[in-house]
Amino acid sequence: MPEFAELKNDLLLRTARGESVERPPVWVMRQAGRYLPEYHEAKGDNDFFACCRSPEIASTLTLQPIDRYDGLIDAAIIFSDILVIPQAMGMTVEMLDKKGPHFPNPLKSPTDGQYEELMARKVDVAKELDYVYQAITMTRKKLKGRVPLYGFCGAPWTLLCYMVEGGGSKLFVQVKTWIYKYPNESKRLLQKIAELCVEYLALQVKAGAQIVQVFDSWAAELSPTSFKEFALPYLRHISHHLPSRLKQLRLDNVPMVVFAKGAWYALDALCNSGYQVVGLDWLQDPAEAVRIAHGRVVLQGNADPGVLYGGRKAITTAVQEMVLGFDGGKRGWIANLGHGVTPFVDPDDLKFFFQEIHRLATTEDHPSTSL
Repeated sequence: MPEFAELKNDLLLRTARGESVERPPVWVMRQAGRYLPEYHEAKGDNDFFACCRSPEIASTLTLQPIDRYDGLIDAAIIFSDILVIPQAMGMTVEMLDKKGPHFPNPLKSPTDGQYEELMARKVDVAKELDYVYQAITMTRKKLKGRVPLYGFCGAPWTLLCYMVEGGGSKLFVQVKTWIYKYPNESKRLLQKIAELCVEYLALQVKAGAQIVQVFDSWAAELSPTSFKEFALPYLRHISHHLPSRLKQLRLDNVPMVVFAKGAWYALDALCNSGYQVVGLDWLQDPAEAVRIAHGRVVLQGNADPGVLYGGRKAITTAVQEMVLGFDGGKRGWIANLGHGVTPFVDPDDLKFFFQEIHRLATTEDHPSTSL
């Protein structure tokens, strides 16, 4: 286990453990990304996955928002991608300009030959994803204890979507065909992915990650019944088996976050799924989420990322609504957006969002909704 500097800002980790805090911690998903001009300078001519595979570049990109918003954000998240697990499983994934991730040879059916190969292949995530662990260790050392570092992975359901759709989708025809026509084969693959996620996250913690998040980005494509069958069991597998794997590695447990985008109907179940923190998208009403959670978990979220296009007044209103909805935020809330920062956001508007969280959530009383 590498040695790192003592953590100077442990606000987010204390919050994730359910402690009362002086103010809610804040960070945002995709805070290291293409909305920042310095991102493009550091990326240069490298393609997206080349940046992920370079520990030096990934570390540099991770630290950019920490440096730009010094003192305003309370966590870093390693620059990587959820699709490194399918890559480690032997599938080719490309990142196409203006299109996003692309699998040239997606899974077609359980009898296409590739499915059997994937299921039979022994995947060594320690070897295949070593560049991620190197980036995490390098980043922890460069952070010098300024803020904690998130590791992450994609959830099994979301990774299955990409592996059979070949990329993003509007209709999800292929993955719906899989789960309804080949449910048993789908579940076998989901289980294999879940087991790889456990090992991948454990090795991220070994490398230096202090909190981990599981992104189920396509959860909204499932009905409540299908979510219980094809997503929730595998999210639970991760939360139930990661602590025991960390114990085997003689590592301390870290807080675990689950973010099932669009699965508003499953909030109650997610609060009982073994994670200490549940991420919310902007479709959830904060006060209603607090009522449903009833103190079982810490909540993370959930401003509409689109509010960052709306100017300072709209940002202030959104922050006020969150602070009120999350009951002032002195316990049980990690402030965030309801999804990642989107392209073309002005970095100064995001800075204002952070500043408003600090201003409005550190007051003794709940802020007024009048401007």
